[in-house]
Amino acid sequence: MTISDGQAPYHAHIYYTDESREEAAALRERFAAAKADGTIRELLFIGRMGDHAVGPHPIPEYEIHFTKAMLPAVTTMLGASGLRALVHPLTDDDVADHTSLAQWIGDPLPLKLETLDPPGANQGMARFGKSDF
Repeated sequence: MTISDGQAPYHAHIYYTDESREEAAALRERFAAAKADGTIRELLFIGRMGDHAVGPHPIPEYEIHFTKAMLPAVTTMLGASGLRALVHPLTDDDVADHTSLAQWIGDPLPLKLETLDPPGANQGMARFGKSDF
């Protein structure tokens, strides 16, 4: 099956600190409401707030998954939130997804790139669209 350009999978990682946790939680709720009311109809997944660093992400974050068609609506909400976020496509190159193909909203963070899958071995693409993220 080929994914059309508008249906291409995307992620956004929304970062927070202890001080901004409440704002991040409020944004998470706004994303849930936007999904429920159809404002961002192709918002496919809203992750849990982890409260710890994980993988390449040096501070707490949660992620949302959506299609490329929803990119303008998602980036608008992220920009208005004042929180830091990393938005990227899901391709077969995890490193490029998190670097050259990524868009930062707010100040970038130094990522732990050594934790990512090598090019051509992205495990995220195979999981996209399944319920067991």
